Amino acid sequence: MTKIDERAVVCKGAQIGCDVEIGAYAYIGENVVIGDRCKIYPHAVIDGWTTIGNDCSIFPFASIGMAPQDVKYKNEKTELIIGDRNTIREYVTINRGTTSGKGKTIIGNDNFIMTSCHVAHDCHLSNGIVMANLATLAGHVEVEDYAVIGGFTAVHQFVRIGTLAMVGGASAVAQDVAPYTIVSGNRAKLYGLNLVGIKRRGIEGERLEALKKAYRLIFKSKLTIAEAKEAIEKQGLLKDEVENLLNFILRSSRGVIRW
Repeated sequence: MTKIDERAVVCKGAQIGCDVEIGAYAYIGENVVIGDRCKIYPHAVIDGWTTIGNDCSIFPFASIGMAPQDVKYKNEKTELIIGDRNTIREYVTINRGTTSGKGKTIIGNDNFIMTSCHVAHDCHLSNGIVMANLATLAGHVEVEDYAVIGGFTAVHQFVRIGTLAMVGGASAVAQDVAPYTIVSGNRAKLYGLNLVGIKRRGIEGERLEALKKAYRLIFKSKLTIAEAKEAIEKQGLLKDEVENLLNFILRSSRGVIRW
C-alpha cells in the first residue's frame, strides 16, 4: 500500500508505483515516474522528466532530476533515468541530460551513492557502483560496473572509469581509469591492480593470472599498446577480462592513467 504523507507535494501527472512511501515535505514533479516499493524520505526533491525504477531509497534533501548545470541549457525536454535498487543518500544531486549531449543521464542498478555526491548531466553509471561522500562527476562521465570512487574525488568531464576500478579518496581524475586498476592522487596516478575487488567478483585462477600478465605487458613494459596486444595474443592471455581491458584502452580518447 502506497503511503504519502499529507505534507508532501505530489504534482498532478506524477506516476507513483505500488507500496511507495513518500515522506513529509518531499516534492514530486508532474513528469516524474516512480516504480514500486521505493522510499522517498522527507524533504527530498524529484523533478523534471525523471524515471525511477523499483526498490530505490532517496534520502532527505537529495535533489534528483533538476535542470543540468550547463549555461547552454534552455529548458529543453531532457531526461534522468534511474534503475532498480539504488540508494541515494542525503544532499546528493543528480541532473538531467542536455541536448548537446545524449539528452539523458542514466543510472543503472544496485548503486550506492553516498552523502553530498554530484552526478552531472549526461553521465552514464552502470551497476553496482559505490560513490563515497562528496565524490563529484562532471558532465558526460561514464562509470562501468562495480567501480568504487573515493570521497572528495573530482572526475573531469568525458572521463571513463572502467569495470572494477578503484579511485582513491581526494583524487583529481583527468584521464580514463582502466578496468581492474587502482588510481589515486592529484593528479591521479596508477598504483596497480584492484586485487581485492577482482577476487571478490570471483576472478581467480587462470583468469587472474592472465590479467596480471597482461597488466605487466601493458603498463610496466616499454611496449606500445599495439605491441602489448600482439604479445598478449601470442601468449594466449586473451581471456574475457584481458579483452575488456584492451578494448577499453583502445577506445580511450583522453588517454589512460599510467604510472
